[in-house]
This record gives sequence, structure tokens and C-alpha cells, in this order.
Amino acid sequence: MLDEAREAPQTVARQLREDSGRWRAFGDRLRQQPPTSLLTIARGSSDHAAHYAAYLVMARLGRLVTSMPMSLITLYQSEIRCSGLASFAFSQSGQSPDLVSPTQYFRQCGAITCAFVNVPDSPLGRAAEWLFPLHAGQEQSVAATKSFIAQLVAGARLVTAWQDDAALAAALQQLPQAMERACAADWSPALDVLREADRLFVIGRGLGLPVAMEAALKFKETCGIQAEAFSGAEVQHGPMRLIEEGYPLLVFAPRGPAQAGLLELAQAMRSRGARVLLAAPPGTPDANLPLVEAAVPELDPVCAIQSFYPMVEALARARGNDPDRPPHLQKVTKTS
Repeated sequence: MLDEAREAPQTVARQLREDSGRWRAFGDRLRQQPPTSLLTIARGSSDHAAHYAAYLVMARLGRLVTSMPMSLITLYQSEIRCSGLASFAFSQSGQSPDLVSPTQYFRQCGAITCAFVNVPDSPLGRAAEWLFPLHAGQEQSVAATKSFIAQLVAGARLVTAWQDDAALAAALQQLPQAMERACAADWSPALDVLREADRLFVIGRGLGLPVAMEAALKFKETCGIQAEAFSGAEVQHGPMRLIEEGYPLLVFAPRGPAQAGLLELAQAMRSRGARVLLAAPPGTPDANLPLVEAAVPELDPVCAIQSFYPMVEALARARGNDPDRPPHLQKVTKTS
């Protein structure tokens, strides 16, 4: 897991070198015949990456994006109307039937279908009209790292191509260097706080929320910690009841409109006695986990999760777990 997490900057650099012509053609297609409805199809870590892409599309293009409940197709046989629809499937293996079946259905019904997948010659890769390989190479660890980051970048490339945005394209080209710095960031303070933890809230908002969701999943997978991800706004409702003296929280507060509220939340939780790990750019008051900044704030979450992965791998080992072989899990999960 650690080796693959450290390979992520090279993975992103490789992806950015590939498929430029196909991305341009896809951007032309979306601008010439803009879809009237959009949805994502994904599970697990891939679903977190899909949330990031969806948020970027909604924030920058003003188009609503829905997360597809796959059982509507696979179990309930619903006849979804496909006129003007675009579907975006995210997967590492491309093998799960509940991603393949909806993509096949939407394509047969005339929708735009796109797949971001690490195994191009997979059922999902063959099902979609537009295929964009992640170029992450073989990933052996059960816990996905470099392939998840490659999916985040694919989501950013989707928006770049659709908007024909030269500034975001230039920022993406600088991302591998920022990721190298992020990989070396010192997140060791988290080990002392979380070594004996059995539960945890992971907080984010906006573009940072998908990273919080991914981090919570990795705490479960590799460390056996009952971690839950919440929006910085949502946690102030019912979940607030659980936060008491000593309760651990990891707050992702990268740059952007959501940062001020997240910093206020972190301060309020500290005043209640919670053990707050605040991930924020250097110089932020009370931040104890440094966040490396990308060329534009929209890409900061990629650097955030790059810093998180080596920490959670080390935490798993400090707790006596093997992060490469977590119990009861396998690399490819097929659901229907």
C-alpha cells in the first residue's frame, strides 16, 4: 500500500501524458451537444472520486449531477429515460456487474456513456462509448491508493475538457510536483492521537468532503476504526451528540469557501475537549497536519489524500494490523 501510494505522482504524470486527443474530442462532444441530465456510477473508493468529479461539474458548469442507485437497473429493471443523459462510471477493475449493466443499458438507449477505469480491457471498459484509462498500472494492495488519485485527476480532466479551460489544464500539469511534496508532508502527529482510537469522525465540506469520505473508508479498511465521514455542516446536527471529552476528529480544511466554517468547527470542538487533528495549509492557526497547496484550490484535495495515505498505512502497522492484507476484504468486489 505504501509503495503504491508513493507511486501516485508518477501515475498522475503518466495519465496526463496520455489520451489528449480523446479528451479533446470528448470535450467537443459535450460542448456541441450538452447533456441535460448527468449521473455517476460507482462503488466504494471509486464513488468518492465520482463525488469529487460531480462537485467540480456542479460548481464550475452549473449542471446538477446525480449518483446512480444501480439497483434501479440491476434489480428493479426500471426504464430510465435516456434522452439527453450522460453517465460517468468510475472503477478500478471494471468488473462489477452493477456498474457494467447500467452502462450497457444507457448506451443501448442512446445516452452518452463514459468510463474511467484502470483496466481498459474490462467489461466496463468495453461497455462504455467513451473510455478513459486511469494508467495507474497494476495495484496489488486491497486498499486503493494510486488508482483513487488517478480517478480524482480524471474527474478534473473531465471538467477541463468540457470547459476547454487552459488555466485548469496548466494547473494539472503542475500537480505531480505538488503531490511529491504532499507525499513527504509530516502527518506523524496523527499517530499518537489515533493509535488507540476505536471511533472517529472525519470532517470535510465542498470539494474536501469526498476526501473525508475516502479517509473514513481507509480507516475502516486498514485500521479497523469505526470512522464516519460528515460534512462540516451535517455533523452539527445529530452526530454532535457523540462528541465528548477525548473524542477524535480529523478535519480536512483546504483552501476554498468552506475553509472558514471548518476552522470554526475545529476550534469549537477543541473547546468541548475533542482531540482535533486539523489538516490545513501551513500557517493556519492550530493546524497540526500540513496540507500542501496545488496550483489551484480545486486540486488541493488531491494533495490532501496523497498526504493521508502514508499516515494511515503507518497507523495500521502501529496498531498491529497488516494494511496490505486486511481481513475479510478482497481486491475485486463483484456486486449485482
